[in-house]
Amino acid sequence: MGPTKGDTVTDQQVENQAGFESTDWETEFDHFSPVYAADPYPIWRDLRERRVIARSSRFRGMWVPTSHRDIVAVANDPATFSSRSPIIAAYGALADFRLEVPPISSDPPYHTEVRRLLLPFFGPKRINAYQPQVEELAHALIDQFIGDGRCDAATQFARFIPVRIIASMLGVPLEDESLFLGWVHQLLEVAPTNFEQAALGLMDFFSYFLTQVQARRTEPRDDLISFLLEARLGDRPLNDQEILGMCLLLLLAGIDTTWSAIGATIWHLAQHPEQRQYLRENPDCWPIAREEFLRAYAPVTMAREVNVDTEVLGCPMKAGEPLLLPFPAANRDPEVFPDPDTVDLNRSENRHLAFGVGIHRCLGSNLARMELETAVRVFLDRIPEFELEDPDAVRWSVGQVRGPRVLTLVFPT
Repeated sequence: MGPTKGDTVTDQQVENQAGFESTDWETEFDHFSPVYAADPYPIWRDLRERRVIARSSRFRGMWVPTSHRDIVAVANDPATFSSRSPIIAAYGALADFRLEVPPISSDPPYHTEVRRLLLPFFGPKRINAYQPQVEELAHALIDQFIGDGRCDAATQFARFIPVRIIASMLGVPLEDESLFLGWVHQLLEVAPTNFEQAALGLMDFFSYFLTQVQARRTEPRDDLISFLLEARLGDRPLNDQEILGMCLLLLLAGIDTTWSAIGATIWHLAQHPEQRQYLRENPDCWPIAREEFLRAYAPVTMAREVNVDTEVLGCPMKAGEPLLLPFPAANRDPEVFPDPDTVDLNRSENRHLAFGVGIHRCLGSNLARMELETAVRVFLDRIPEFELEDPDAVRWSVGQVRGPRVLTLVFPT
């Protein structure tokens, strides 16, 4: 299959390379840098080849491993590396502010109990029931711009797929989707470097969902909030803080991540007409192709906190220091994935880390897979030929979830 990137060097790539060369990524690692957001691959490659773990004074001495081996070792050692603060903020550990989003922000044994409680709600039968809704929504979105010969596939298509499904799962009004998208941007892209915005976003979110919880107590429905109100953790019901935290997790983990995966896949296919044709002519290959897109463009980077003094690759880490886990970097490690920067739609051996690894492996992986495959299949069926209007104009999100936020395509009408 074709390479991940085209052969032509764009102005944006030249600019990215200049930014890469002017930054000491080993000591000044910054996942909020536009240079990193636009093209993190050479940064990961350089650090991995030199066998170093990066650091960042901006993020409280944050450590950043980039090899598959090191990332898996950290993720599989919850005793040494706690999940209490899954998002790294420049001004302090989120757990110090008592922000909890279980189970992703917890360690065993509490994590194990909460995850077991949530598993039935994310089972295959319940998730598959949403597939017709995703397909219908994808067609409806395309209907709105297919006659224009152009669209922003990030803002007019990809972002609406997960937000409406998550709203349906939570049982909240679809007309409030602009609120959810605003909170996603505020809490994931702005809040980690801006304490005031973090406080405002969380205040708005918790106020909104506390009203929803109170309404379910009076009138239960078939949705996640009602499910959580009826659930029991051991011999007790969940408290409001736990319920609100789980709603926040679903909002943040369920919207931005899938939006990013859908957008990145469309971005890739816009540059590879031979792969678009292959997918149309070989629909049975979709399960393998979907996993390859997830490997190559895994959107999520998680975080851990050093729980006890330890040493990794000769680096002495102190308790309380944050540690960034870029799962996308692990997916580009040539020691595990041959020719990792090539998107091979027939890559059958593909144990990627797009959904993490270990006890915190993503609960919503079945939902994300279904949304990604359904949305992109419909897009290719309806718009078989398309390309980037201007490759240099594509813009990617910063922070711990990476995906295109400006993705203008042109296509014949």
